[in-house]
Amino acid sequence: MLKTAIVGFGNVGKCVYEAIKTAPDMELMCVIKRTEAGLTPELKNIRVTDPKDARKYGDIDVAILASPSRSCPDIAEALLGMGICTVDSYDMHAGIWDLKCRLDAAAKKSGKTAVIAAGWDPGSDSVIRALFEAMAPKGITYTNFGPGMSMGHSVAAKSVEGVEDALSATIPLGTGLHRRMVYVQLAPGADIEEVTRAIVSDPYFSHDETHVIQVGDISEIMDVGHGVYLNRKGVAGASHNQILEYSMKINGPAVTAQVLVNAARAAVKQPPGCYTLIELPIIDMLPGEKEELIKRLV
Repeated sequence: MLKTAIVGFGNVGKCVYEAIKTAPDMELMCVIKRTEAGLTPELKNIRVTDPKDARKYGDIDVAILASPSRSCPDIAEALLGMGICTVDSYDMHAGIWDLKCRLDAAAKKSGKTAVIAAGWDPGSDSVIRALFEAMAPKGITYTNFGPGMSMGHSVAAKSVEGVEDALSATIPLGTGLHRRMVYVQLAPGADIEEVTRAIVSDPYFSHDETHVIQVGDISEIMDVGHGVYLNRKGVAGASHNQILEYSMKINGPAVTAQVLVNAARAAVKQPPGCYTLIELPIIDMLPGEKEELIKRLV
């Protein structure tokens, strides 16, 4: 059994817990969290430990980071230093290569592995994009998100001073362009114009058309559904007009969590270093014997 820990316990962390419970080859050792706040009553039996005491409940093979992207680099580096493999869903695309280089050094120093950007995008969508490019090497791929809630963008909006809660909805405009509809519940005394300026200047939003709308209660509009439509028009060999399409409508936290759990399974099978999802053998993400998997899936 793979001994796992969950870092953080928000929407994704709770879904990671559910995915581990259904995995035939994993055991949850603890939740790494500074306090027990946020644990729902039915989960009170979960052991909670402070990050500095990550090994309090025995050896941990891999820690699954259900944390905001901006906190992942420092958390992963610290856990790798303790000799624990890490998996995260870091979603700031422009920073992925730098993070890979940073954690690759930390992982090799500790003789462990790190898997980064292992959500559904980046993550499983990255695998589809890579496969599309292999099938039609010349061409253009468009990634169209939504309509639905972006967890990373919502967390970024929540972190703005004066915001009590937020929901960022992604609206696809086609050809990989998006509109961000950011609904904010303000703290008493907060100014909507100041909050708007802070949100639209954040790197999460600064490259897209962004609208900030004040609402009274985020819970009244909360919906974690999301989706993606990937399409590529390209050339296979010398044959033009190859049209490749992929789409899905999902519960964002649940699918993110499932991909994280699958990546955790693969992480411990790799040589020391840092990996993105497109570098991992897909078969290593699945439970079961290799022979049975090949016979069933190939």
